[in-house]
Amino acid sequence: MTAGIIIIAIIAIVGLWFVSTQRSLVTLDENCKNALGQIQVQLNSRWDALLALAKTASQYAKHESETLIGVINARRQAQAPATAEGINAQQGELSQVMGRLMAIGEAYPDLKANELFTKTMDSVNSYEENVRMSRMVYNDTATKMNRAVRQWPSSFVASMLHFDIREYLKTDEEQKQKMPDLFPNS
Repeated sequence: MTAGIIIIAIIAIVGLWFVSTQRSLVTLDENCKNALGQIQVQLNSRWDALLALAKTASQYAKHESETLIGVINARRQAQAPATAEGINAQQGELSQVMGRLMAIGEAYPDLKANELFTKTMDSVNSYEENVRMSRMVYNDTATKMNRAVRQWPSSFVASMLHFDIREYLKTDEEQKQKMPDLFPNS
């Protein structure tokens, strides 16, 4: 009788641990998805701000900005899903467009002095900071998820329930060097 109670207690404890671990993994997984979604929202806002910047530039450099507006619209419509790989790719595209816009701004000093251009550039800078913070939140969340997926004994539950290691968002050093200094006063 006592052995039966001990076996039932052990089964209950293992069952509770399994359920608790599964719930923790689901929470971490959802936090990762949420963080990627937040980054996607910020990237969409950056595309909107870049489009507004290109439209402002069109008053000064019609052909160059019309081409850029077409590129921005095409890239926004063909956005990759909210995955670490998709966000890394989109970050590179945003950097390229931003570099082209800055080159137009440099070529037309009157454009750089335009109040709307300046305000829009400030909003782009703000979105850039928001994306940077959101990327940090995602990478922190992915670290927690990856620990849970890799550490024993939770790795046992993670493998049974098909929870995988999350890819980190990376900073492309080459793009970072090409990117104009958006925060010259810092």
